[in-house]
Amino acid sequence: MQIYKQDNTFILSNNEITYSFSIEKQRYLRHRYFGKRINASTNINQPYFFDRGFCSNPFPDERDFSLDTLFQEYPDMNQGDFRSPAYVIQTEDGKRVTRFFYKGYKIIKGKPSLKGLPAIYTENDKEAATLCITLEDEYLKAKINLYYTIFKDFAAMCRHVEIVNSGKQNLYLERLMAMSMDFAGTDYDVLTLSGSHINEKNINRRHISADTIVIDSNRGASSPQETPAIFLMEREATENFGQVWGFNFVYSGDFQAVVQTGQYNSVRVQMGMNPLTFGWSLKENESFVSPETVMVYSDEGMNKMSQTFHNMYRKRLCRGVYREKIRPILINSWEAFCFDVDEEKCLSLAKKAADLGIELFVLDDGWFKNRVCDKNALGDWVEDENKFPNGIEHLVKEINKMGMQVGIWFEPEMVSPNSDLYRKHSDWIIRSQNYEPILSRCQYVLDLSNPEVCDYVIESLSKVLSKTNVTYVKWDMNRHITDLGSYYLEKDRQRELSHRYMLGLYHILDELNKRFPNVLFEGCSSGGGRFDAGMLYYMPQTWTSDNTDAVCRMKIQYGTSLLFPPITMGAHVSAVPNHQVGRVTPLQTRFIVAMSGNLGYEMDLAQISDEEKEAIKEQIAFYKSIREVIQKGSFYRLKNPQNGNEVAWNFVSEDKKTVIYCYFKILAEPLRVNTPVRLKGLDENGIYKSKTNGICYGGDELMYAGIVSKPILEDFASYVYVLEKV
Repeated sequence: MQIYKQDNTFILSNNEITYSFSIEKQRYLRHRYFGKRINASTNINQPYFFDRGFCSNPFPDERDFSLDTLFQEYPDMNQGDFRSPAYVIQTEDGKRVTRFFYKGYKIIKGKPSLKGLPAIYTENDKEAATLCITLEDEYLKAKINLYYTIFKDFAAMCRHVEIVNSGKQNLYLERLMAMSMDFAGTDYDVLTLSGSHINEKNINRRHISADTIVIDSNRGASSPQETPAIFLMEREATENFGQVWGFNFVYSGDFQAVVQTGQYNSVRVQMGMNPLTFGWSLKENESFVSPETVMVYSDEGMNKMSQTFHNMYRKRLCRGVYREKIRPILINSWEAFCFDVDEEKCLSLAKKAADLGIELFVLDDGWFKNRVCDKNALGDWVEDENKFPNGIEHLVKEINKMGMQVGIWFEPEMVSPNSDLYRKHSDWIIRSQNYEPILSRCQYVLDLSNPEVCDYVIESLSKVLSKTNVTYVKWDMNRHITDLGSYYLEKDRQRELSHRYMLGLYHILDELNKRFPNVLFEGCSSGGGRFDAGMLYYMPQTWTSDNTDAVCRMKIQYGTSLLFPPITMGAHVSAVPNHQVGRVTPLQTRFIVAMSGNLGYEMDLAQISDEEKEAIKEQIAFYKSIREVIQKGSFYRLKNPQNGNEVAWNFVSEDKKTVIYCYFKILAEPLRVNTPVRLKGLDENGIYKSKTNGICYGGDELMYAGIVSKPILEDFASYVYVLEKV
């Protein structure tokens, strides 16, 4: 791991990657290289300049030099680069003309934290080094600090930006990207993850052409519609071949990502705040720090890139005791009872679950007073004495006696119009005072830019958690933000509301993590509506989707795995016909899909047969025997569910001795074709014995020749194989 300056060139390298840029004309940052480690020199991608029409010239006597042709690190606007700017700053006179030039640099040991924001962290200064480049506008007396962190053990870098106003006049940030980078050439594909509620993380790959690709969210959340991530790849790149660059914004609110082709055979990639809903006033001596972008490079296709994201996020984004702790198998009350929960029903379901070996009972929505439907009571976090006459504390104690932990559901960011909280504090919601606010799912969004609202959320949840032995919280968010307006913020800071909401939420989560370090928080937003890296900093797992259908979940979990490791994915076995799509799939297939994440069950166990109960008992015992491999091992995608009728993936344990191979055939076919599937991540010189049939295979045989599964004449068939190295 090295950061050094050689002549006018900065070079950041570790054992796998090199990142390089230089100072042009003592003013501008020119990007040179980001890719596989090279023995870098100042001659990396040395440019040739030409006199080109319609290109502005900052130096009148040098008509061959123009910013519109330069590969840049952090481009301005109004200086002659007409591509997408990384930032736009408005001055008091209403103009948006600035001149930020290179001022200096410093090298920082380790990685500085981002106050109030989620970020990759280090446990000691030897794990990383950070370069800070300062740009300065001498007239405005303002600075831009660009932070670049390179790691010892990851083929990844982090970038974020700080704007500092040291001048006398107020500045206004209109646009701010956490990173910008120009690539040479246009022979790339772009891959993004998009979707909707119950249809998250679909993989979309397209060729770059002479246009601009923009993905964004203005919903107040990272959203199921677009994931704050961009993957740029060579056109011939595959799952296991070719160069891939992955960019992921560590943020849970509105964002924008841009991929723009330039007129002179270049591609610009940017990621940061969404200018549609972002704005920030900087008064004298104030500063603004952006969230960070994680940038990963792979020279061996998408899977190696995913491995880097998985390892980094599992070990240096997730925090707390559950970073390393095995996650419990749970039963959730929602699909069993919906809102119609009470003490008797919960104890009965918990007893049946305990008999099957389930370890955690989760009391979902409906437990607090007057919560009989989704129109009432959000914000009033007081137990319903009619449903729980002995209190939630008593319920928890009784379930603990069964040998099970207990979890509970909250939706703390929302309030129902029909609630005590709203009747008392109608000014605590996000709304414009000029119009009747929009309802969604019969609820409003609390204004978390207001510290008083944040304090209420912290204290009301703490009161419940403090008096019970609850060890798990499911944190839901079931609507997006409309009516962006705040009673609390001053009129010149209304554009700050979207980001201040996220800062308020992060503050709440950080405080609750400090108060309750042994509670496992699971994020949820109608499923995967806020499954992002920012939330994982506070909640080490996320409910992947409200869609629990096994076939749909294959696609959702497969797409999610591009960024996030299986240990972060909540995945449940539910009843059939499935609640979301009505499909009937075998219990075994539902289990194998769900066990590929953090296993749970979501059904009324009183409504299933004795045969199914026995099968579930065996499933749970099996999962317990292999879950360390699932939760801590390496994950390899083998067959993409979006591309065919077969789906496959495998896990390899940290010690490389155990392999879990999962195979699915979605629909039965008349031709019983024996197609081998090639496993990944094994020791090619090792011998692996199947625990199913005792057959031994060579590691090279499994990876290069493959393994064939016996065809079954039924739809939604599946197999799971456990292979041990001998």
